[in-house]
Amino acid sequence: MSLAGKVAIVTGSGQGLGLAYARELARQGASVVVNDVDAAAAEAAVATITADDGKAVAVVAPVGSAETADALVAAAVDNFGRLDILVTNAGILRDTVLWKMSDDDFDKVIAVHLRGTFTCARAAATYFREAGHGGRIICIGSPTGQRGNFGQTNYAAAKAGIVGMVRTWAMELKKAEVTVNTVIPVAATAMTATVPYFAAAVEADAAGEPMPAFFRHGLGFGTADDVAGLIAFLGSDAAAGVTGQAIGVGGDRIQVWSHPEPVATEYRDGGWTYDALVDGFAATFGDKLQSVGESFPPLPDELRREPAAS
Repeated sequence: MSLAGKVAIVTGSGQGLGLAYARELARQGASVVVNDVDAAAAEAAVATITADDGKAVAVVAPVGSAETADALVAAAVDNFGRLDILVTNAGILRDTVLWKMSDDDFDKVIAVHLRGTFTCARAAATYFREAGHGGRIICIGSPTGQRGNFGQTNYAAAKAGIVGMVRTWAMELKKAEVTVNTVIPVAATAMTATVPYFAAAVEADAAGEPMPAFFRHGLGFGTADDVAGLIAFLGSDAAAGVTGQAIGVGGDRIQVWSHPEPVATEYRDGGWTYDALVDGFAATFGDKLQSVGESFPPLPDELRREPAAS
């Protein structure tokens, strides 16, 4: 098995995408430290992995603090002798528009997603540099962090920040032979299950049926298992040359996202004064401004579902 002898930590892996990642890593031979705030979910995840002849232990704790990060690394080393792969997946949502978002709504999402990614990556990087055998850090991003999304100020800030940290860490950890990448999943989750546009896809997934090609191929929207293969690949020796990347995956599609680059450049002798911008900005850049958010094609009639009555 490609990951035989490897040891992985997956935060937020009691259910959903995180559980799919943990199961696939174990399926490929890695021993896994499962993490969740829900003790029952964490233990059930361990039981599922061990029932499939995998190896797993649980650490029940919220990510964010240095103490939890250190405990996760210690659990890997104490139970399995080493650490090779970290997947930072844990997250929460507190969605609301900017003018209604409380300090607590903002702080809690940043604490779990952004600070939790930072503290866990720092603990893993410290271990990898001391152990001297390299390693893999895989951080979970989101299309929201790439393009924004209505009602998700906190989540967008955290996920965009994660990509920025990943690019920085890829440079800092190169000498230690530690790769660092972001995975941007597009899959049926508890969040997408509430969106009417995806109802037909979620309905098929829940019934154990293949999702329609419109979703899988056209939108790159699939199941949690469709994402898990990329997680295992990035954790493997085969991905030793892949670092500092943001890679999107879902359904039948995989994408490498670009780093932000200028899309238009103009020069003006004497610089761009207020008057020069008033007179010339629209003519110079009007057709080059970038879109925000994601846009989806109209659903075919056979895939339309009416929202449930409230």
